[in-house]
Amino acid sequence: MPSFDYENEAYLKGYTAVCGCDEAGRGPLCGPVVAAAVILPRDAVIEGLNDSKKLSAKKREALYDVIIERAVAYGIAEASPEEIDEINILNASMLAMRRAVEKLAIPADFAIIDGNHSRGFAIDTLPLVKGDSLSYSVAAASILAKVTRDRLCEEHHRLYPVYGIDKHKGYPTKAHMDAVRTYGPSPIHRRTFLRFLESDENS
Repeated sequence: MPSFDYENEAYLKGYTAVCGCDEAGRGPLCGPVVAAAVILPRDAVIEGLNDSKKLSAKKREALYDVIIERAVAYGIAEASPEEIDEINILNASMLAMRRAVEKLAIPADFAIIDGNHSRGFAIDTLPLVKGDSLSYSVAAASILAKVTRDRLCEEHHRLYPVYGIDKHKGYPTKAHMDAVRTYGPSPIHRRTFLRFLESDENS
């Protein structure tokens, strides 16, 4: 279970506003990558808070509301499919996370970043592998990012129902790939993620 240990360590070093940051949607064939940044109160206790991937959709939705209510500050941002195609998914994920941090109503001076990279941030950072399982703030950010992206997927499904985005959330399932083969890519598909179409043509 995540703890507040990494946040407390940063506060002991003199930082005054520590946020956790995570993203959702690096692997899907379509839609933006969504990131969130969260500063929690130092005494925050949110029952059931954990890595979003370990929670049911219903539990994530419930925790989303609690996190929004309890957070000192939070920011949610994204990088578009066009930006993903232009600068690659890793750089786009960093861009989305930097944007989320910049949206915080109370500026953070330290960020715990899920993963092993942190690029271009204007504040000090700690990249933390499996941060969403280790850090309370990162776990909170993972839930805000995941719920926001899942809600976007529902909107995308209404716009482009033939792809079944409401079911697979844009990930490269067989049904999704077959739909792209049948109907071609939609305006929200990431062109650099559709290499399988080239393989089909060459087979």
